[in-house]
Amino acid sequence: MAKQNVAEQFVDILVRAGVRRLYGVVGDSLNPVVDAVRRNAAIDWVHVRHEETAAFAAGAEAQLTGSLAACAGSCGPGNLHLINGLYDAHRSMAPVLALASHIPSSEIGLGYFQETHPDRLFQECSHYCELISSPKQMPRLLQSAIQHAVGRSGVSVVSLPGDIAGEPAPEKAPRSALVTSRPTVRPGDAEIDRLVEMIDAAGKVTLFCGSGTAGAHAEVMRFAEKIKSPVAHALRGKEFIQYDNKFDVGMSGLLGYGAAYEATHECDLLILLGTDFPYNAFLPDDVRIAQVDVRPEVLGRRSRLDLAVWGDVRETLRCLIPRVREKTGRRFLDKMLKKHADALEGVVKAYTRKVDKHVPIHPEYVAAVLDEIAAEDAVFTVDTGMCNVWAARYLTPNGRRRIIGSFSHGSMANALPMAIGAQFTDRRRQVVAMSGDGGFSMLMGDFLTLVQYDLPVKVVLFNNSSLGMVELEMLVAGLPSYGTANTNPDFAAVARACGAHGVRVEKPKQLAGALKDAFRHKGPALVDVVTDPNALSIPPRISSEMVTGFALSASKIVLDGGVGRMLQMARSNLRNVPRP
Repeated sequence: MAKQNVAEQFVDILVRAGVRRLYGVVGDSLNPVVDAVRRNAAIDWVHVRHEETAAFAAGAEAQLTGSLAACAGSCGPGNLHLINGLYDAHRSMAPVLALASHIPSSEIGLGYFQETHPDRLFQECSHYCELISSPKQMPRLLQSAIQHAVGRSGVSVVSLPGDIAGEPAPEKAPRSALVTSRPTVRPGDAEIDRLVEMIDAAGKVTLFCGSGTAGAHAEVMRFAEKIKSPVAHALRGKEFIQYDNKFDVGMSGLLGYGAAYEATHECDLLILLGTDFPYNAFLPDDVRIAQVDVRPEVLGRRSRLDLAVWGDVRETLRCLIPRVREKTGRRFLDKMLKKHADALEGVVKAYTRKVDKHVPIHPEYVAAVLDEIAAEDAVFTVDTGMCNVWAARYLTPNGRRRIIGSFSHGSMANALPMAIGAQFTDRRRQVVAMSGDGGFSMLMGDFLTLVQYDLPVKVVLFNNSSLGMVELEMLVAGLPSYGTANTNPDFAAVARACGAHGVRVEKPKQLAGALKDAFRHKGPALVDVVTDPNALSIPPRISSEMVTGFALSASKIVLDGGVGRMLQMARSNLRNVPRP
């Protein structure tokens, strides 16, 4: 058997760790690795048009599968392009291994052509970032990188000079077992005892759920039933907790709706479950708070805690449910359910007024029709900006759908590249990119990646010819909008020129048919929907202190969006509320 070089050994270890694709753009320093991928039938090279897309695609794949995904960039400018997508993956707790190839090892530190220092540059967006300076470091260094990414749920970066990648691998390299999944974490007995005491002593308890409730839906529902608790959620918790939830009181935060704000402020005890909700202006400061999270570093960093509990949400609730006393009074829960339904009723009225005849098309209407037509197991990737608002308020989770976006990092242009990674995991599953015209045009070149690989991603483009969220920020700060207008082409014509299905929609009556045609099309498709740039939305609760991230003001004139089928769900939850 021919002796392996370092690149071949590198690729073999990735395969053993479960990596099936390496997203990237080829380049000279990457040549040994790309050639090793070419000769290994167990892994594919996915050629994207921009390395930022590679990192976003890997992050989306990792979020969908829960397994390690990988991306690569060549030396200098090539791997620098990875950084934005890696920040997003890291903050989303997506296990991603990034290969940042390097200039020749003999030239490092001498100002060589394209020289950067990846082992320094990626420190802030990774759990592990190291340089392979000798073949003898393989495979232990790569193994450590993989275990950091998987074990700590985030990014690891390995910097590998091209010349070292082509050198012979060491003889008799150890073949160590790799960590490819995480354990569950049970809290200590003392914390469980204390939390039981706090719950039993509280008359009114509210649960506020984030993405850490993934896989714990049944436990959250049983727990809420036992303690008669309203259940609110953050944006990243929506897909995991809102469906089949008769305790739902909506979402808090800048994109919030319903009675989530009241439920979290009018309780005696607020329990934060698996959420690192960033906007402390929406959290109370005068109620008792307990927080449960598998990441100890996030405990208490958003609000003052009366109890910090280090553990998985599901394991923690499994410990709590048999021990807490069942509460008999439903007054607080029923009050919050009614407030939730009444709050949704008000904004729905604004949405329903001739919305199916309004030109330009209301984006709320687009999101509502999309929600109705899309598959029950669709994967939605959502651009940052106003698309976040429409996804938060209109997409109906059901336990099978997934909703992925740059919800923690807040990057533009994420929807299309995330859709690429999502579609590669399963070509038969419907993947819909909800893109804004600003975000889509930033990485529009990778629409060609859909065509090149015949990926059946459906891009639904909310085209209001502006940077809508930024315009809203300016408006509510009392500033005239400036620099937010986009001069756009006919994106549908661009899609057709690329070899994909493309259709432009300017009237509401055209929308449903255009979406159905796109979804029936077997390859990539783009539906360019011309939407009303004046359709903006603000949070349900606003105070002068809510300035972190966005400048907000209750005195400005903006339009509240609707909330789709959520009113129907809220009203159905009122069936058991006692009538006065």
